[in-house]
Amino acid sequence: MIDLYFWPTPNGWKVSIALEEMELAYTTHLINIGKGDQFDPDFLKIAPNNRMPAIVDPDGPDGAPVSVFESGAILMYLARKTGRFYGKTERDRIAVEEWLMWQMGGVGPMAGQAHHFLKYAPQLDPPQNLPYPKDRYRSEVARLYGVLDRRLAENEYVAGDFYSIADMSIWGWASLWEGQ
Repeated sequence: MIDLYFWPTPNGWKVSIALEEMELAYTTHLINIGKGDQFDPDFLKIAPNNRMPAIVDPDGPDGAPVSVFESGAILMYLARKTGRFYGKTERDRIAVEEWLMWQMGGVGPMAGQAHHFLKYAPQLDPPQNLPYPKDRYRSEVARLYGVLDRRLAENEYVAGDFYSIADMSIWGWASLWEGQ
């Protein structure tokens, strides 16, 4: 059974979605990022970047346990392990990886920053109501979702005509669009 180190965030959701879609048995270990659980020395052995999600698969590629951190790396590992949601051809896999990296390098960081400056910074003491970063990140998130809208206007799923780990990676962030 895979151990999932998780907190309910877009990055956590994408891995839990993949585990469910791939019908893999797993146990959830909550990593409360508000309390600093991600800095626990035992967790750092699994995820040296102090971030969740992370997994430990007792049945790794060579039969020995393997830990995997970073949500995109976890999605690719699980897709390769199961042979599912990664496409059937090399062209399919290229498309999946392009859109997965688009989410990991664009939507995730930009939406995360937008959320920070729109939701958290104004609640600080003293409040940080900063127009430039709010406008900058909100505009970039809107641009990125425009890219996604154009892609989905021409394709049933982001990588083409099949559901993939790229779709799973995007869903958590896109579901929060109104708050970004």
